[in-house]
Amino acid sequence: MKQHVKTTLLVLAFGLASMPALAQDTTTDTTPDTATTDTTVTTQNDDNGTDWGWLGLLGLAGLAGLRRPAPTVVHRDQTAPPR
Repeated sequence: MKQHVKTTLLVLAFGLASMPALAQDTTTDTTPDTATTDTTVTTQNDDNGTDWGWLGLLGLAGLAGLRRPAPTVVHRDQTAPPR
């Protein structure tokens, strides 16, 4: 049961870490704009709509099963006579 909880928390932590950070800007600009310029910004996007962050997240989730297994604990009762 503990193993499932740890794995679930790990996946949730990585899932929340991939979410974008949002901030509010409450400042106002009181300086008047005296000059206007026309600028055109062209961005090049070559990923064809693929969000590669999710692929990385799935890869990290797949590595969660490669952790070392818990050591096997053997308890021997010293008060009982040997068989």
